[in-house]
Amino acid sequence: MAYETILYEKKGKIAYITLNRPQILNALNDAMNRELLEAFAEFDTDEQAWVAILSGKGRCFCSGADVRQRQLRPPEELARLGGPVGVSPADGALGLGRTVNWKPVIAAIHGYAIGAGFSMAMESDLIVAAENTQFQITEVGRGLGAPQHWAKAWFWGGGKFATQVALTSQFFSAEEAYRLGMVNRVVPADQHIAEAERLAEQIMANPPLSVRCNVRVSRYQVRRMCEEAEMYGRALKLHLTEDFRESARAFVEKRKAVYKGR
Repeated sequence: MAYETILYEKKGKIAYITLNRPQILNALNDAMNRELLEAFAEFDTDEQAWVAILSGKGRCFCSGADVRQRQLRPPEELARLGGPVGVSPADGALGLGRTVNWKPVIAAIHGYAIGAGFSMAMESDLIVAAENTQFQITEVGRGLGAPQHWAKAWFWGGGKFATQVALTSQFFSAEEAYRLGMVNRVVPADQHIAEAERLAEQIMANPPLSVRCNVRVSRYQVRRMCEEAEMYGRALKLHLTEDFRESARAFVEKRKAVYKGR
């Protein structure tokens, strides 16, 4: 299948899925989200593909959501979709919450993993990060709560730190994430793909059905947390607030937002 916003390639038993909007730092828009779901479905049903490596082309993994396309939707469209995303966050941008074969996915990240990029990395089963990669949960600064981002960060070892980064929108490094257990390996710049391949080879040395059993149970547990967090967050309808609109406008207009708490 041909894709416009991502690249899909298979070498041996490894499927390589690469975000391919480098000109805007791989910002996630509806088209990329749709193609990621299709690509991971293709990987999931390919009997010859055992492990997927997700990465980003260019200067970073993913700079977050495409604010112009997603967060500046007309209010009536936001209301109809139930938020800027329009797909179930419990299933995630990669659709790994509901798969058929439960194959492992390794995120090989570099540069920045911000907002939606952070979420995609956390959604993956394992993470290999290049040194000095920076993470950020941006949603609170955009007038959104991102409870599912907090749930993923907390589940994978963030503890109170997960609450801190969810409330402050502060950047934190791959090295900090590694110490907390949120990242599996930190490697020198430009080595994240090669290290992800080595990790994939270690995984593929084991019986694939046994591996998939463990993938399934780990995804199930974090998905339960994400579903509950998102159910609470969506009920608040923060995507319809004035502060949300102001944040999106300020971002594209390159100015400081003025919030009013409504």
